[in-house]
Amino acid sequence: MTAEGVPAAVPKLDAQHLMLEVNRTTGAGLEYVGPAAGGEVGAAFVRWPDGRDAVLTRGHGSLDELRRTASALDAARSHGLPVPQYQLLAELADYVGVVQERLPGSPPDKADRALLESMIAMTEQFTGLGAGLPVPSMHLLESGPGFCLHESLQRYDDRTRRLLRWIHEVGRAEPDGMTGDDLVHLDYHTGNVLTDADEITGIVDWDGIGRGDRHFALVTLRFDAHVRLPGANLTWFDELLETTLSPEVLRLYWAHMSLRQVDWSIRHHTPADTTHWLDFAESRTH
Repeated sequence: MTAEGVPAAVPKLDAQHLMLEVNRTTGAGLEYVGPAAGGEVGAAFVRWPDGRDAVLTRGHGSLDELRRTASALDAARSHGLPVPQYQLLAELADYVGVVQERLPGSPPDKADRALLESMIAMTEQFTGLGAGLPVPSMHLLESGPGFCLHESLQRYDDRTRRLLRWIHEVGRAEPDGMTGDDLVHLDYHTGNVLTDADEITGIVDWDGIGRGDRHFALVTLRFDAHVRLPGANLTWFDELLETTLSPEVLRLYWAHMSLRQVDWSIRHHTPADTTHWLDFAESRTH
């Protein structure tokens, strides 16, 4: 049973209210179209007065940080990556409203090995594109901003406390963070790509952008594959991780994803989901 005092869930986006706030602050004249499919917190489709379709989200970070993200995405797009343009950043009372280009395609109906391999291949285009961005924290020794919360694991049960102790051990070891100059998408999973006729037409949700190691995306995607392809033989993917990443780096990235998924499941899903993620996390903690 979940212990008392576990941190609260992240609130869902009230997109229509956000749109009204953006319109009031900027005079953008956006029209609400409807909710965007997928996502844990939410995004919505909106339309500019000239008929262009766009996506509205609540930005995480300051206005300056989101401007830096916008510039990094412009650079990535100039190198051929299918990423959205940030069309408007609206500084509101408690956060920044982000209006971004709506890319072609839609979230894939199903995940399979072909999609995973296409996504893995696309990460090679992240090489060297992280200049000017901060290196993301792994949050192994202290809680992250709204995710990777240690308090959830500390207060839930003995099993999550044991996992948290392992995460702390990894955080005190070397390496304790990413290195490199690649573009990093911290939430690179099958729900954050768009496809059309089996071709990837977009990579979205760049709130977790940073500079570091493009191969971090492989570990994020492996966690996603555990859910999206239940029962599939993913030995080939595990072997890819082990041949691409050193044991120490794989351990670091695994600890981060374990913390992220277990914390999120505690606060947003069911005890069965938490057990599911604990089982998977512990497959590489020994």
